[in-house]
Amino acid sequence: MEFYKLIPHDTKIDFVGFRKFTYLFSIIVVLTSIFAFIFNGLNFGIDFRGGFLMEIRTQQEANIGELRDKLTKLNIGEVYLQEFGSKNDVLIRIPSNSNETQESQNASIEKVKEALGDNIEYRKIEKIGPKVGAELVHDAIIAVLISLIAILIYIWSRFEWEYAICGVISLAHDCIALMGLYSVVHYFEFSANSIVALLMTASYSIHDTVVIFDRIRENIISYKSLTIKELLNKSMNETLSRTILTSTTTVLSLLALCFFGGKVIFDFCFPILFGLIFGTFSSICLSAPLLLVTGIKVDGKNLELGLDK
Repeated sequence: MEFYKLIPHDTKIDFVGFRKFTYLFSIIVVLTSIFAFIFNGLNFGIDFRGGFLMEIRTQQEANIGELRDKLTKLNIGEVYLQEFGSKNDVLIRIPSNSNETQESQNASIEKVKEALGDNIEYRKIEKIGPKVGAELVHDAIIAVLISLIAILIYIWSRFEWEYAICGVISLAHDCIALMGLYSVVHYFEFSANSIVALLMTASYSIHDTVVIFDRIRENIISYKSLTIKELLNKSMNETLSRTILTSTTTVLSLLALCFFGGKVIFDFCFPILFGLIFGTFSSICLSAPLLLVTGIKVDGKNLELGLDK
């Protein structure tokens, strides 16, 4: 079994001692993300920006790669193709630009039809207006806020308010960092899949955080003479092996999808990978050390910080 212990059981890393550097790094990430969002905005996909959806059926099994090559040459923007239902059914999504007129949009549709040829059955062509996109943005923001509030209530009921505040701060940090990725790197479109990536980042991060909080609570009972600093360092070191192994296996799975899954899978999986890395970082270096600020009470009394040791 020793072969599988990538992290020694008796590690004594001073995570609390590094907190000033991790706090500074987190502040820089959050401020950069906020400024990027304000000044650079998001590259909204068709779900939020609007455009056209076309459902087509081919006479033979659809070749997505060949169809994508034909439509890419039309210079009508990024065209998305997705197989759904049977192997002959393809969903084509054509985003619209803000300065596009009705005539230019209709011209884009005609270009697509001409490029695909006559042996195509067009089952549905519908327009997604900007109003629908605005409603989706509003609903997405509400969904993320509700999830954060629900997590706050859960941690508060399971632990104490000190843990809840620290957990939600680390979650907000991870979500803001992921939004920063979408704002800085406009290669990634912000679509409905991005909301999934945000919620997955939050769920993974809080799961990791709860494991550390559980160990802190256990050690409070077992080692009543420890200061907060000693308690946090001991708890984080004891759960470090589990955190690293869990994160590593998940990262390897996502890397395989990113490298071998094609462009569509890459655009979905890479933001999740990015959020997972920040979620692991915040669980170890942010959520637990923040308990130094809120404090931990035992029998109604605050534990000593022990920062001078």
